[in-house]
Amino acid sequence: MPDWQFEKSAWATGADAVVGIDEAGRGPWAGPVVAGAVVLDPEIIPKDLLSRLDDSKKLKPRAREELFGALEGVARIGVGEADVAEIDHLNILQATMLAMARAVSDLGEPSPDFALVDGNRLPDLNCELECVVKGDSRSLSIAAASIVAKVTRDRIMVALDERYPGYGWEHNAGYGTREHQNALARLGVTPEHRRSFAPIRNILSPD
Repeated sequence: MPDWQFEKSAWATGADAVVGIDEAGRGPWAGPVVAGAVVLDPEIIPKDLLSRLDDSKKLKPRAREELFGALEGVARIGVGEADVAEIDHLNILQATMLAMARAVSDLGEPSPDFALVDGNRLPDLNCELECVVKGDSRSLSIAAASIVAKVTRDRIMVALDERYPGYGWEHNAGYGTREHQNALARLGVTPEHRRSFAPIRNILSPD
């Protein structure tokens, strides 16, 4: 379960506002990549809420939604995204870094002075940074950010499912499931598909 270990190390350096950053949506064939940035104050956030924070992938959708709502009242939250055009132009890694930077910017002032980032790549931010591999299951701030990113992106994909019905995005979130593959064969590629991804590129240019 995540704890305060990494935040405490950051606070020990003199940092005041420590932000956890995570993303959702690097792997899907459609839709944006979304990042969450969350600053938690241990003096404010309820202990019962802390005990329920975890890697968003380990939580059921209803639990994620409930935790997102609870976090909105007790944490500073920022959200950023990079759309399909940016993913195809930059590549998914750089688009993810862009979404992370936008999420931190969305926090407003005061800007964080230390960032804990899930994974092994760092975005370009004006503060101290630390990579935390599997951070969403090790750091409370990153776990909170993973929930924010996942819930936000899932909501986006539900809205896109209404605009482009038949692909099952409401429940597959744009991942390359069998249902999604069959829909692509039947309905074709939409403007929300990532043309830089091989499965989509191969449909558009089979030779």
